[in-house]
Amino acid sequence: MPGSDTMINTATKTHCPYCALQCGMQIGPELAISPRTDIPANASGALCQKGWTAGELLTNGERLTAPLLHGEPVEWDVALDYVAYRLSAIRAEHGPDAVAVFGGGGLTNEKAYTLGKFARVALGTSQIDYNGRFCMSSAAAASIKAFGMDRGMPFPITDLDDADVVMIAGGNVAETMPPFVRHLDGPRLIVIDPRRTQTAKLAWLHLQPTPGTDLALALGLLHLAIADGLVDEEYVAARTTGFEEVRTSLSAWWPEQVERVTGVPVHHMRQAVRALAAVDKAYILTGRGAEQHAKGTDTVTAFINLALALGLPGRQGSGYGCVTGQGNGQGGREHGQKADQLPGYRKIDDPAAREHVAGVWGIPAEDIPGPGRSAYELLDALGTPEGPKALMLFGSNPVISAPAAEHVAGRIGALDLLVVCDFVMSETAALADVVFPVTQWAEESGTMTNLEGRVLLRRRAATPPEGVRSDLDVLAALAQRLGHTFETEPVKVFDELRRASAGGAADYSGITYERIAEETGVFWPCPSPGHPGTPRPFLDRFAHPDGRARFVPVQHRPAAEEPDEDYPVYLSTGRVLAHYQSGAQTRRIAPLVQAAPEPYVELHPDLAEQLDITPGDVVRVSSRRGEAKAVARISDAIRRDTVFMPFHWEGANRLTNPALDPTSRMPEFKVCAVRVERDS
Repeated sequence: MPGSDTMINTATKTHCPYCALQCGMQIGPELAISPRTDIPANASGALCQKGWTAGELLTNGERLTAPLLHGEPVEWDVALDYVAYRLSAIRAEHGPDAVAVFGGGGLTNEKAYTLGKFARVALGTSQIDYNGRFCMSSAAAASIKAFGMDRGMPFPITDLDDADVVMIAGGNVAETMPPFVRHLDGPRLIVIDPRRTQTAKLAWLHLQPTPGTDLALALGLLHLAIADGLVDEEYVAARTTGFEEVRTSLSAWWPEQVERVTGVPVHHMRQAVRALAAVDKAYILTGRGAEQHAKGTDTVTAFINLALALGLPGRQGSGYGCVTGQGNGQGGREHGQKADQLPGYRKIDDPAAREHVAGVWGIPAEDIPGPGRSAYELLDALGTPEGPKALMLFGSNPVISAPAAEHVAGRIGALDLLVVCDFVMSETAALADVVFPVTQWAEESGTMTNLEGRVLLRRRAATPPEGVRSDLDVLAALAQRLGHTFETEPVKVFDELRRASAGGAADYSGITYERIAEETGVFWPCPSPGHPGTPRPFLDRFAHPDGRARFVPVQHRPAAEEPDEDYPVYLSTGRVLAHYQSGAQTRRIAPLVQAAPEPYVELHPDLAEQLDITPGDVVRVSSRRGEAKAVARISDAIRRDTVFMPFHWEGANRLTNPALDPTSRMPEFKVCAVRVERDS
C-alpha cells in the first residue's frame, strides 16, 4: 500500500492519465488535482470528472505492490528470473515467434518505443501489436492513402474555436472528452450518430443513420455536393488527383437511394452539405463510430473525399481530422509497437527504414523481424499450434476490451506463459502466470503525443509505493537476462527515440524535454533543434511525393453481420462519461463508480414494449459469440432497431464481431446482430 512517501509538497505540472486530449493538470499536496491554463486542450481550466479524481488512482487500495508468481507474492529477482527462463525455453523449443508482445495506447512514447525494440531485439519476434489497433487504425490507414501521412488532427485543436461549421461523424466528445466541447461553442455542429448522444443534443443538425451505413451516407453527401455544384473545382485541380474516378464511382449513390439505405432524409443530407460548403471555415472529424467497422478505412476515406471535394484539408481554418481516443493513441503507433512499423512511423518492410533503425539499435538490419500479426489476429492465434505460446502484456486488458472477448479469454488461457504488467489485478492479469506491479502516470516521467500531434511532457509528481517499478525497469531487467542492455531513464530513452525517428514521417529528432517544457508541447514533425515544429503540416503540400492529396474511390457494403430472424436487432457499443476503456482504472474510483455503477442496455420504448421490458429489468443480450446481462434503460435517444451497451464492463465485448477491415485490421466493434430478451 502507498504510504506518506506518495505525498508531495509542491505543485507539479503534468497531464491527465486518460484520453488523447491530455488535459494539463497540476498535482499538489495531498495529491490534489487542479487544471492548468497553459495547455490549449483545456486552457479554460476545464477537467472532466475522470481528471478531477485522477489522484485516487495513486492511492487506490487495490494497488499491486509485489510481483505475483502463480498468484503468490515473490521477490522481484525471483519473478524476473522465472520469466527470462521461461521465455528462453519457449523460444529455444518453438522459435522466436512463439513469444508475443501486446502493448497499449496509454503507454508513454518511451515505453512504446522500448516495447517495440524489446520485441525485435531482445526476443527476436515479429509478434507484436497493441490495443491502439482497436482505436483509430482505420482513420490512420485512410489518412495515409489520402494525404501520405497520418496525424490524427493535422491542426491545433484551438483552430476549431473559430470554425463556422464542424461535422463529427461517429464521435461523442461530450462524454468521451468533455473539455473538447469548449472548442465547439462557436461552430454550427453537425453530428452523425445512430444515437442522440450528449454530443448530438448539442448539434444544429443530427443525422441518425442505420448502424453500419456511415459509408453510404458519406457517398451520398459527396454525390449531393457534386450535383449541387458545391465542389471547389479550383482546389481540386490544384491540390488533388483522382477526382474524376471518384465522381464516376458515385453514380449509384443518388440521394433517394442513400435515404433508403441509411434512413437519413435527403433534405437533412442536403442541409449538411450546403452548410459545410457555404462557409469559409469548416471541418469534418471522424471518431470510432465511423471507424470501428470491417469497412472503417473505406468509410473514413469517403469522408476525406467529401472534405477534399469541398477544399477543406491543407487550408488554415478548415480541414479533416480524426478524434483520437486513447491517451497516447497517436504516439503509441508511431514508434514501433505496431506489427508493421518501426520508430518514426516507418514501414518495417522498407529496406532504408530497417537500415536506419538497425544502426540506432546496433544490430544488423537483417536481424529485425518482418511484419507480424495484427492485434486481433495475434490474440486469436495465442496457444494454437502455429501461434505464440507466450504473451507479454503491457497497458491493456483484452479480456474486457477485445471483440469476441470470451473467445479471446480462452485463447489467453491456452498459453504456456502469460506475463502482465499492471498496477491492479485486471481481469486479464487475473489469468497471468506472472504479474509485475508497475508505476502509475504521476509516478514517472515520459512524453505523450496528444490528438493534435503535440508532444507533451508528463512529469513525475509522486513517489511510487515500495515494491513497484516502471515498465522500462521491467523491460531492461528482462533484456539484461536475455543478453541485452536497455536504458531505463525516460529522458535517455527519449533521446534514443529521437535518433531512431530522425528522417521518418513522425520525426521527433528536434524535440527535447527542455523544449516541451518551455513551449508547453512541440508538434511533430520537428526534424532539427531549430525547427519550430509543425502544427499544420499540409498547408503547402501533402505528404505524397507530388505534394497532392489523393481521392480514393470506395463503395458501400453491408455490415459483416446484419440482423436476421434469430438475431433481429443491431447492437452498438461505446463509452460513458465516468469511465475509460476497459474500466480497470475508473471502476476502482469511488466517485466514478457512484456516477456509473453498472453496465446497462439502452432500448427504444417501442422495442422495449415489443419485448415486454420495463426500466430496471435485467436484460439478456445474445449474439453468435456469447451473451451478456445488464439492466434495461428505456430511451427515445436510440433507434427502434438498435440497442446500445457501454464496453467498460465485462459483457459487451463478448457479443461484438471480430470481422476485420482488410486494410487496417480493425474489428467491427460498432455493429453486430443480437437477440434481446428479458431475463427470466
